[in-house]
Amino acid sequence: MGTLQSDQPLQPTAALDAFVMLRRQIHAAPEIGGDTPGTAALVADTLQALGYTVHRQVGGHGVVGVLKVGDSPRSIGLRADMDALPMTEKNAFAHASKVPGRMHACGHDGHTAILLAAAAQLAATRQFNGTLNLIFQPDEEGLAGARAMIDDGLFERFPCDSVYALHNMPGLPVGTCVVQAGPTMASSQRVSIRITGKGGHGAMPELSVDPIMALHSLIGAIQTIKSRNLSVDDHAVISIGMI
Repeated sequence: MGTLQSDQPLQPTAALDAFVMLRRQIHAAPEIGGDTPGTAALVADTLQALGYTVHRQVGGHGVVGVLKVGDSPRSIGLRADMDALPMTEKNAFAHASKVPGRMHACGHDGHTAILLAAAAQLAATRQFNGTLNLIFQPDEEGLAGARAMIDDGLFERFPCDSVYALHNMPGLPVGTCVVQAGPTMASSQRVSIRITGKGGHGAMPELSVDPIMALHSLIGAIQTIKSRNLSVDDHAVISIGMI
């Protein structure tokens, strides 16, 4: 992936189109897991052009941009993820993935561009008092990027009173933002359950102990966790994606 040319730095007053093009540049050159050097370089170069103090190689290819305004000891973090998924893109538009078997199918290219656009606006207006830490995380999909950055002293080096992030949500009207207290997005978990039965003939089921029926009952029972173990006011979803 290329980086911004030194003779064409993004300015704080850059139009929205500049960030649309930046997002498309990231989309065309997806990187997966913790191996995101091109995306990280593009992010770091953009932040530097916008006037941020840039810290590279935080927990691998993580990037943190810092902007301090005023004298308040308060600090916040704004976070975006940078990695793509190991999927083949079938779109035909001009900025479709140029890397076989890799695609920004979860919208992290958009998250990165959104935070860089916010970085430009915040740097241009400086209408806050305190320290702003912009956190760009690799390997969200692999569930290891945040831990790597934290283990590398993320919050000791860049303390945050609170951290904010967002996720794109196709299907919502353009310009709509949804906020709620408590857990909002589902997580991916792996559960291992061994069901042991006894083999037999399909025509004589009474002589076997059928693990297929046990599995069938188990899947149905798992779905009752939400309906019988959680309050009707709790937000929850349980989906079995693979057996």
